[in-house]
Amino acid sequence: MHDYPPLVSGALQLLFRHFSQRQEVLQAFKQVQLLVTSQDVDNYKQIKQDLDQLRSIVEKSELWVYKGQGPDETMDGVQGENEHKKKEEGHSKSQKPESTSSYNYRVVKEILLRLSKLCVQESASVRKSRKQQQRLLRNMGAHAVVLELLQIPYEKAEDTRMQEIMKLAHEFLQNFCAGNQQNQALLHKHINLFLNPGILEAVTMQHIFMNNFQLCSEINERVVQHFVHCIETHGRNVQYIKFLQTIVKAEGKFIKKCQDMVMAELVNAGEDVLVFYNDRASFQTLVQMMRSERDRMDENSPLMYHIHLVELLAVCTEGKNVYTEIKCNSLLPLDDIVRVVTHEDCIPEVKIAYINFLNHCYVDTEVEMKEIYTSNHMWKLFENFLVDICRACNNTSDRKHADSILEKYVTEIVMSIVTTFFSSPFSDQSTTLQTRQPVFVQLLQGVFRVYHCNWLMPSQKASVESCIRVLSDVAKSRAIAIPVDLDSQVNNLFLKSHNIVQKTAMNWRMTARNAARRDSVLAASRDYRNIIERLQDIVSALEDRLRPLVQAELSVLVDVLHRPELLFPENTDARRKCESGGFICKLIKHTKQLLEENEEKLCIKVLQTLREMMTKDRGYGEKITIELDNAELPQPPETESSVEQELDQSLPQRQLEDHRRGEALRQVLVNRYYGNVRPAGRRESLTTFGNGPLSAGGASKAGAGGGSSGSSSVSRGEMSLADVQCHLDKEGASNLVIDLIMNATSDRVFHESILLAIALLEGGNTTIQHSFFCRLTEDKKSEKFFKVFYDRMKVAQQEIKATVTVNTSDLGNKKKDEDSDRDVPNRKRVREPMSQITEEVRDQLLEASAATRKAYNTYRREADPDDHYSAGEGAQSAADKSKDDLEMSAVISIMQPILRFLQLLCENHNRDLQNFLRCQNNKTNYNLVCETLQFLDCICGSTTGGLGLLGLYINEKNVALINQTLESLTEYCQGPCHENQNCIATHESNGIDIITALILNDINPLGKKRMDLVLELKNNASKLLLAIMESRHDSENAERILYNMRPKELVEVIKKAYLQGEVEFEDGENGEDLAASPRNVGHNIYILAHQLARHNKELQNMLKPGGQIEGDEALEFYAKHTAQIEIVRSDRTMEQIVFPVPSICEFLTKESKLRIYYTTERDEQGSKINDFFMKSEDLFNEMNWQKKLRAQPFLYWCARNMSFWSSISFNLAVLMNLLVAFFYPFKGIRGGTLEPHWSGLLWTAMLISLAIVIALPKPHGIRALIASTILRLIFSVGLQPTLFLLGAFNVCNKIIFLMSFVGNCGTFTRGYKAMIMDVEFLYHLLYLLICALGLFVHEFFYSLLLFDLVYREETLLNVIKSVTRNGRSIILTAVLALILVYLFSIVGYLFFKDDFILEVDKLPNETLLPDRTEPGETMTREFLYSDVCKAGSSENCSSVIPSDQLMAEEMEEENKEHTCETLLMCIVTVLSHGLRSGGGVGDVLRKPSKEEPLFAARVIYDLLFFFMVIIIVLNLIFGVIIDTFADLRSEKQKKEEILKTTCFICGLERDKFDNKTVTFEEHIKEEHNMWHYLCFIVLVKVKDSTEYTGPESYVAEMIKERNLDWFPRMRAMSLVSSDSEGEQNELRNLQEKLESTMKLVTNLSGQLSELKDQMTEQRKQKQRIARVTRTPSSDPTTEAASVSSRNVKTSESRVGSLASSLQARDLLVRLSILNHTPFPYLSWVLVMPLRSAPSQLLPSFFMACLRTETSDSRLELVLASFVTTEDFEDKCRQNDAEDFAPPESRRCTRGTQAQMKMEPHRTITLAPNPSPTTKRWAEPVSASPFGKRPRRSQRDGHGELHGKLKVAFLD
Repeated sequence: MHDYPPLVSGALQLLFRHFSQRQEVLQAFKQVQLLVTSQDVDNYKQIKQDLDQLRSIVEKSELWVYKGQGPDETMDGVQGENEHKKKEEGHSKSQKPESTSSYNYRVVKEILLRLSKLCVQESASVRKSRKQQQRLLRNMGAHAVVLELLQIPYEKAEDTRMQEIMKLAHEFLQNFCAGNQQNQALLHKHINLFLNPGILEAVTMQHIFMNNFQLCSEINERVVQHFVHCIETHGRNVQYIKFLQTIVKAEGKFIKKCQDMVMAELVNAGEDVLVFYNDRASFQTLVQMMRSERDRMDENSPLMYHIHLVELLAVCTEGKNVYTEIKCNSLLPLDDIVRVVTHEDCIPEVKIAYINFLNHCYVDTEVEMKEIYTSNHMWKLFENFLVDICRACNNTSDRKHADSILEKYVTEIVMSIVTTFFSSPFSDQSTTLQTRQPVFVQLLQGVFRVYHCNWLMPSQKASVESCIRVLSDVAKSRAIAIPVDLDSQVNNLFLKSHNIVQKTAMNWRMTARNAARRDSVLAASRDYRNIIERLQDIVSALEDRLRPLVQAELSVLVDVLHRPELLFPENTDARRKCESGGFICKLIKHTKQLLEENEEKLCIKVLQTLREMMTKDRGYGEKITIELDNAELPQPPETESSVEQELDQSLPQRQLEDHRRGEALRQVLVNRYYGNVRPAGRRESLTTFGNGPLSAGGASKAGAGGGSSGSSSVSRGEMSLADVQCHLDKEGASNLVIDLIMNATSDRVFHESILLAIALLEGGNTTIQHSFFCRLTEDKKSEKFFKVFYDRMKVAQQEIKATVTVNTSDLGNKKKDEDSDRDVPNRKRVREPMSQITEEVRDQLLEASAATRKAYNTYRREADPDDHYSAGEGAQSAADKSKDDLEMSAVISIMQPILRFLQLLCENHNRDLQNFLRCQNNKTNYNLVCETLQFLDCICGSTTGGLGLLGLYINEKNVALINQTLESLTEYCQGPCHENQNCIATHESNGIDIITALILNDINPLGKKRMDLVLELKNNASKLLLAIMESRHDSENAERILYNMRPKELVEVIKKAYLQGEVEFEDGENGEDLAASPRNVGHNIYILAHQLARHNKELQNMLKPGGQIEGDEALEFYAKHTAQIEIVRSDRTMEQIVFPVPSICEFLTKESKLRIYYTTERDEQGSKINDFFMKSEDLFNEMNWQKKLRAQPFLYWCARNMSFWSSISFNLAVLMNLLVAFFYPFKGIRGGTLEPHWSGLLWTAMLISLAIVIALPKPHGIRALIASTILRLIFSVGLQPTLFLLGAFNVCNKIIFLMSFVGNCGTFTRGYKAMIMDVEFLYHLLYLLICALGLFVHEFFYSLLLFDLVYREETLLNVIKSVTRNGRSIILTAVLALILVYLFSIVGYLFFKDDFILEVDKLPNETLLPDRTEPGETMTREFLYSDVCKAGSSENCSSVIPSDQLMAEEMEEENKEHTCETLLMCIVTVLSHGLRSGGGVGDVLRKPSKEEPLFAARVIYDLLFFFMVIIIVLNLIFGVIIDTFADLRSEKQKKEEILKTTCFICGLERDKFDNKTVTFEEHIKEEHNMWHYLCFIVLVKVKDSTEYTGPESYVAEMIKERNLDWFPRMRAMSLVSSDSEGEQNELRNLQEKLESTMKLVTNLSGQLSELKDQMTEQRKQKQRIARVTRTPSSDPTTEAASVSSRNVKTSESRVGSLASSLQARDLLVRLSILNHTPFPYLSWVLVMPLRSAPSQLLPSFFMACLRTETSDSRLELVLASFVTTEDFEDKCRQNDAEDFAPPESRRCTRGTQAQMKMEPHRTITLAPNPSPTTKRWAEPVSASPFGKRPRRSQRDGHGELHGKLKVAFLD
């Protein structure tokens, strides 16, 4: 990018225009205005000519405007002369030519008159604005020329013609903006031109703001101050007051902000503006004015000013504005109003103003005005009303002379105040009505008389009718006697139900009669209207057609700016710069310069483009984005055709077409700019990312929606959303946002900056958060940055207070509804159909009335050709008015993205930014946490005293803002951030009460229309309260929440939400999936109540479901679906978490639970948590599969009965093997006929068993039926066919079992590799194969099925495991046995070959000779007989033995054989016979004789074999097997014992919970339930990461790191709390002892105060005696009296010191309690300062020691006595301790000794202090004040002496 900023800006503008061509075409089409008729064409030509001429004249105003020296006759311009000649062509040449100045004056005047007439159409009675012509003038810029004309300087005093032109110019502008809000907005931009004192300017200003709620809401104080100042300085002109009336109320709605501003300025102005004739003299002036101007009134007279002033005050108090009502009460008291209105000379105009003011200021108020309902003022007025009613009714004969103002006063003003007074909720409490019944009856009669006047207009008749209705209702409710005839007439009036139909028909007839007069223009107007409407249809169709193309263009622009390097060839400088991020970086830097250069529009476009880079919606159609995302995200590799196929199923055809057209244009543009030569997959990556609209509205919705989504699934090209965010942040996007927020002067730029910040932070990107934090902390800009938000929050609060009001008339209806609801049963299921019918009927009525109004307006448009625009736009504006009644101003609505931005700053519990929002550590800190809470308090109406009217402040327009506020506050607290929690909980506002009220109250009327919004509000409020209490170990915040919360109300809200969810669940199944469904909201509130119940026993008892009370099923349901666990935080503190069980956890099967429970293994530390955590992923996958399985009913049914199919398979296998075992072979068994009685018996057994199964389906009956059926089949069709049928049934059953097995485990979903590795699945597949082999190959295969018993029985599995578990040891031992057998075989072959002779039993017809063997002999036979001689062969034979000889030898051998001819045969013999014989191989060998030489060797051989092989080796194998089996059994017992006595989670044993508050069963069921931990892991997996609470975020991070430290191991909160309870009990006992000590000290202080009083009396008596017996000063008596008086004063000071010291001791006792000092070692030393003034008594220091004896825990309190310095000195002399006495106190007087004799118990002894300090210790040895003298005790561990009292003197 170039370095010259204007060039860069121009290039960007060109780029944006290039990619917005279709948008510009659409905008141009919208500006098209058709000139349909020839009159329109002529008007256009005339306007064009007039404006050109007027523009030329205005530009040359200096040449013709009067300057004061006379008209400029000589300076005639050439152009002016030419124009003059052209105009005067028809005139005679002899006529004197007109001067240029006069000509210009006249031309301008004519032009302005023509233009003014085009704007409005004036008739005899009505003045209508012509919207078409006003629009034409606006498009042609007429207002701009006239505004330039107004700025021409002229002599205002002399130039009368220019004054007339200015008047016409103002009239044109007034007509130009009359009833046209777009023209008003145009003139509002030039409002400074009209802020002059002139009356014309005031009238024009009035027209600019007239009936324009938007402009009136945006007015500033400067304008109001200007007009009030004009009244002060330029006279009390009525027009100024009219302007103020205009801005206070617009479009039928009052503007509270303007009311407050106007009232404040009027009060500040004082008597110059506020003219009231209150006193006696001025009241006579008012009467005189009313008398003199009764017939004809001057518009600018003082009386009219006064009337308009009172009307202005009435408008200012309209709408229940407390501030203005209080001000007006003081300005115009009720007495003055009554005096003026009831005066006989009062005219109707004054009465209208005063009564209207009375109605709004005193009657229709927000707070009760007791003066109205208790005094007689209103009844005086009612009597005066009766007089006026009679006058109005008597004037009905002659309508020409009728007083229309009086009639208006009677029918509108009087009826309004009577209706408001008697319908007010405050009037029900007044008792004056009972004493004023005659006046009331007369009033009803008078109103009824007015109703029958024939001159009433329909609107007047409606107001009179409503007044009659109210009065009749009051009469009935207050039991007021009404005359019978009047009562019947009133009843008949309301019984005529067809009145409405008659009135409507009459109106239609009147309309038709009026329309008939205009039949001539009807056809033309119809064509005119059709053309205009057709053009509008074309424009709207074009807009729909171009919308996807516009979005496609903008999406390509976003891609071009995001990846500009692909526009350039490779290896070029431009490409390298773009690849390094230079383009985006310069674009961001240039955006800052755009703001400085006031290029606002371009700056906004760049910001929108940057934001679109991070958007995932393309938005081709209206609702295509959501479905498109759902179609694209699951499987990115899909082709476009598959995506379109999915879209075909979910989207309407029109939206599909829009999507395809937009996608086609996008492909064309992408190919055009990037070309076809691109990296593979780039086109797909570009097109799979959607781009949303660049409009501000769409942006605000996308940015401030409040929703959060993960960032990993959205990609632009090869970059994910997080990557795009980080890329933009790296290039300076976050810095740009901060700079724009701090320096933005435009609200639009600020808004777009906030939306860009939201897009950067979306998904909780921690990198962006860190970037914001670092920038704000490093550059020290946080103060200015946060000041912007702080100021905007303050302004929004002020705006809310100024504009938001409620209508308390709804309160009465609300109360009635609540009362009626109480009468209905609480079960909503019962009353729902009735309420639905009522709502349905109401909706139908509203729809019917809207249709009727629309048809009526259509008919009126056809009848009135000039009103076709105003009618259509009027209907539309009426609809818009009703829609925008509750619309928030921009100042308030901007808070939603601001709060969303602050929420995202704290997303993922960013502790630094959470604290940063509260305190920035700057010179001026801005606490945005408190300010957000204050904003919530304000928007919910608490600051106006409307906490009880919460529902009236919340509506559809601001509920999203309130929800966002709650979400932001929640994010401030979660983590937890304890400082922010305390900040919110302890704030001085009503924030906590507001949040509580949101949960407890029915937010009506919003709840009646949009219950989903109310539920979302309650959901967010409950989350916020949970966040405030999150991870707290104290109860402060919970107690603050409970302060204004009644537990019963909270429980009722929970039950109500459950019942409402039950009804919705019956109506449709979709409601439960929503986050804000009634049951989910009720669940969150239940969790909140569960957390609060820890601190409130009443709530805790209410949450326990009893089963008897109605609504307890709700508590049971929530208790069942709520779980709690305990986790260990990183600081090793434990925390309890209560959470809702995810719905997916319900799909976990019981079989899986049992399998996990019994098979989870312990690790090295003895914990099962590791294995349990490893299996949690498989369990989660199984839950997901089970959830999908529920969608397939047949497969789910099969899977649910898996154990049943397994039992059938096993029973069939046993049955088939029994048949095979008993009856195989089946050759002789065939089906035959039984004897008749056996056959009948069999059929009877079948029928009986069938009846039993049908009547009582028990397993035994089913087995009997099966057995009888099989027997019947055997004897009917035969055994073999029956076996085949059973085998086929078993194969089918096994197939069903495999389906159920796959259904339960989801085997196929895990892939083929996992399926092959699944041993259990392979086992069942092999089982099915064996069943098929048994069915189709041979029956003996069925025998293999019996091994299923091993699989089914755990005991048999342990038997098998006993062999296989230590298989290696057994195999090695067996190998050892083979080695020994091999060695023994070699020894036997070498030495005992002849002893291996075994007897054999030969088969008959068989021979052992090798040549007679059959061809199928084995190789072993040949090998065994390889060395046997064969007949006819010379091998291995020395000679041929005859066969008869051989036979003889064989017979001699008696069937014996040598079995050790070869080594192999020897090995086989030893292995076979040696191991199987009990004594070894010696049992089968030949018994040797003792005479044989090898007899000893043979014995050793047999014994060695017996010991080594039989005894040692075989028993080793048996021992291993037996030990393994025993180990397995002990392990099983140990495992069962562990399961019974040890917690699965923490590993604590049962005995740890003995004598504790929680039993072991409660512990493993509630505190450490293993399935609750699994549910919490699942919750963390299924929950959106941006919605995590603090503990959930912590656990999710630990799970991600596979760190299991969050599981509590060998810890439980219940055990910790019980230990802490013991300490608390001990501290409580200590506190009680201290309290008793405090009582004792209090008693002592009381006694001392009494002593002080007594001494004071004694001193006074001595003083009296001294006055009576006064002697010279040298008298000893006088000296003694003075000494005595001095001693008394000294004693008094000592007593005071003692009292103060006791108070100090009380303070120290309390401090020690707070510091938890151990009680046995408490001691306090209270040291009084020493005042060593000469010739004064030195007070001793006081010390109180509090001791607890270890033996009897007695408390001894020893108080030191007070001694004088003389006492101390004498005592020192007595104890020979003079060196301890102070040097200045060596003197001792007789008075002191006398005093010591008087108080013997105060003698003390001194003990020397070993420490070399200046302290001196005194110990009392005489009687203490408590009786006995304290004894000396031994020193304790701390070196303290019991019972000591030490008095220290400090030097």
